[in-house]
Formats: sequence, structure tokens, C-alpha cells
Amino acid sequence: MRVLQDAGSCIELFATPGPRLAGELACKAVDKGCDLILAAGGDGTINEAVNGIAGSSVQFGILPAGTANVLANEIGFSNRPDHAARQLLHTVPVRIALGLLEKSDKSRHYFVLMAGLGLDARIVYELDNDLKNMLGKLAYWHGGLRQLGRPVPRFHLSVGGAEYCASFALVTRVRNYGGDFEIAQQVRLTDNDFEVVIFQNNQWQDYVRFFGAVLTKRLYNTEGVTIVRATHVEADSAQKERIYVQVDGESQGTLPASMSVVPDALTLMMPKRYANA
Repeated sequence: MRVLQDAGSCIELFATPGPRLAGELACKAVDKGCDLILAAGGDGTINEAVNGIAGSSVQFGILPAGTANVLANEIGFSNRPDHAARQLLHTVPVRIALGLLEKSDKSRHYFVLMAGLGLDARIVYELDNDLKNMLGKLAYWHGGLRQLGRPVPRFHLSVGGAEYCASFALVTRVRNYGGDFEIAQQVRLTDNDFEVVIFQNNQWQDYVRFFGAVLTKRLYNTEGVTIVRATHVEADSAQKERIYVQVDGESQGTLPASMSVVPDALTLMMPKRYANA
């Protein structure tokens, strides 16, 4: 706040009193006529705020905190809020698309970063929140290691008229994954489509091989992996098993679901280097 106030900004601070309330606060800020809304937190807090302002013309920026901030890593922001505040002073507003998750119960949820279907969403669903609060990102590694030896159920995926059988699919608007890796390699937030990474094999041994390909940036040439671009994806469980869904690192129940690109949905403050690349 001091950094922004010293630069001449008038700042009003709102604490989020509980889960899923950041969107309501952001929506009220739009109604009050705020010029810029900043979300201070991790990817979950940012997602909540975005769902309160999607479709509006208000400018939106981030102050990274929380367990992880994939958006900060993607666009080149420091993970220290005070440093990020200084970077905000030199950003430019860019109108970007958002992803939209729609479920069979008619619920709708916007996402900035990605939707994960299958294996990674199961890890998120089973995550121990107490462990997450204590260990941070290490809790996700713990959750991932717990999957070793377990069967990974498959599901149906429809992408651009083509049908796939997958055990994990990443429907993403960003390259960064979890703050540490790149799974997608070509998509950017300034694009108006998804990069869809489809893992078709379902043995845990295959995932050891897939992980090695991610680390060595050879995923595009790895057997059992298909990567396509699309603006709409539909998914359903193959044998009515519980296939989980996560968006921006937060569990969103189970399939069936569809994901669509919504153009011109958010004004995001970006570093010039990312915006002009």
C-alpha cells in the first residue's frame, strides 16, 4: 500500500473475511466506481476476484501471496508483494479472454489460468488443507506421490470435433503449471484459445515418463500425449466413474463439464515485456 500511495494512488483496503467472498467484494468495488482492483493472494483468491468482475471494464491487477501464484510467474511478476507493487506502476492494461467452465447443473465458473481434468484434479480434491497451510506447495507434491500405484480412470474428451480417451487433460491459457514447470509451451494469455494437453495413457509408470518429458521439454514428442489448440472442450466420464475437475487450483466437482473461451472478458495489468512479446 505504501508503494502505491507514494506513487499518488488512493488506496482502500478490503480484507476477505472467508472463502469465496473475494468475488463479492470485487463486484461491490466495481459498483462503487473503482478504477483498479488488486487481488492480494494466491491463484484461488485471484480466481474468486475475477469471477466477481468478469465482463466489466474495470482494470485488474495482482499482488502475489498465498500458496502459489501461477499468474505472477506467467507474466513475470515478482512473488514479493512489495516488489510486485513497484512493477504495477509500469504495467499496461490489456484486454484478455477468460476460460469458462460449465457443469451439467448449470453452474458457471470463469478461470484465468487453466482447467485440469482427471489426475491433477483428483490430487487437488484429496489435498489435506491443514497440510497445505503448513507446507505450502510441498503439500501438492505429497498428494502427487500418494497417487503412485493407483489406477487412473479414463474419460472422454471432445476437442474441435475430434474424440479422445484421456486420463488427464490440461485445458490451459498459460504455459506455467504450479509455479515450477511448463506443460503447455506455446499458448499466451493474449491468445483467444486454449492449448489442450491430453495424456492418454493411464498407468502410473507412464506418468513417471510424462513427468520426465515435462522436465526435459520433450512433451510435444512423447508417445501417449496429444497437444491441440481449441476454443471449446467437452468432457464426460467414460464409465460413470468420478472424474474430478479443478480450475486455477481449486476443486470444481466432477464431470461432465465443458470449457469455452470467452473473448474480451478482463482488463489485466501486465508488464510491457509480456504484453508486447
